Amino acid sequence: MKNKRQTETYYVRFREEKRGIVASLYEIADSLKTSVMVIFILFLVAVRVVGVSGESMMPTLNDGDWLMVRSAPYSPQRGDIVIITQPWERGNALVKRVIGLAGDKIDIDFLNGYVYLNGEKQDESEYVRELTHINYDMKFPLTVPEGHVFVMGDNRNDSIDSRSSKIGFIRDEYVLGKAIFRITPDTGKIYGGDKNE
Repeated sequence: MKNKRQTETYYVRFREEKRGIVASLYEIADSLKTSVMVIFILFLVAVRVVGVSGESMMPTLNDGDWLMVRSAPYSPQRGDIVIITQPWERGNALVKRVIGLAGDKIDIDFLNGYVYLNGEKQDESEYVRELTHINYDMKFPLTVPEGHVFVMGDNRNDSIDSRSSKIGFIRDEYVLGKAIFRITPDTGKIYGGDKNE
C-alpha cells in the first residue's frame, strides 16, 4: 500500500467591512503623524533651515535669504558656503565661503586684490563682489592648521571673516553644515564647492 500524502488547502475569506468616517480619519491622522515624525528627524539630523543676515555674502546671497543646510554627515570642501557656529563677540552664526582647508597655504595680494591658494592665483570672478583689498590683523601668508578651515565672505571688502583674529581659523567641529539650496526669495541652487554636486 502506498503512502499518500494528503494536502489540504484552506481558504481564508476576508469579509470587507464598510469603514466608518471616524476610522478613516483616524487612519489618515496616524499616517500624517508618521510623516511628520520622519520629516522632523530628517531636519533634526540631516537638514536645517538658516536665515542670512547682513551683506557679507553678496552678490551670492542677500540679506533675508533662507537656506537649506546639509549638516550630517559633512566634511568642509574648498568653495563650500558654510554655516559657522564658532563662538565670537557677536555670538551669532555666520555664513561664509571655505577658502582653505587644513595644510593649505593662503596668501592675499591686498594691493591687487588677488587670493592665492598653495601658490596658485584663484579665479573668484564667479562669486566675489569685488577683489580683496581689505585686510584686518591676520598676517599673510599663513597656513591653515590641522582641524581648521579658512573662510571669507564673497563681499570681500565688507565681511568680517578669517582675515580677522576676531574670527580667525574655524575649527571643523564649529562648521554646522553646507548651504545647498536657497529657499527664498530666489529659490534654487547656489554656487558652492563642486557647483552643488
